[in-house]
Amino acid sequence: MTDDSTELLVIDAANVVGSRPDGWWRDRPGAARRLLTKLQTLPARLDTPTEIAVVLEGAAKAAVESAPDPAFPDLRIVLAPASGDDAIVDLVTEAVAQNNNRPVTVVTADRGLRARLDALGAQSTGPSWLWSQLPS
Repeated sequence: MTDDSTELLVIDAANVVGSRPDGWWRDRPGAARRLLTKLQTLPARLDTPTEIAVVLEGAAKAAVESAPDPAFPDLRIVLAPASGDDAIVDLVTEAVAQNNNRPVTVVTADRGLRARLDALGAQSTGPSWLWSQLPS
């Protein structure tokens, strides 16, 4: 069981990467890897203890060798077997079942996913918040 004070921050990688028109579509694994590299710095930038889970789907899964990936020791990497949204909902459902007092926030702009998360009691925030926390 995880401590109530350690927040779970779930990153919808496809949605976050897709929120910036920087050519990510030409190299999805490379774009995901750049995001993972930046996310390694996030725990030190946050005010509260936070576990960071990053959900990769489709071609972006090639950004890592395995899950967990030793190149990203501070991140919990989840390789979605199918829909990234379904993997996020499953992850949040599991976290809430293990400890319903633990704060859970998902970074996504996907309205349909946000509605599913609201029903589970999770908070959500948009990619712009996350980008503002990361190095440029």
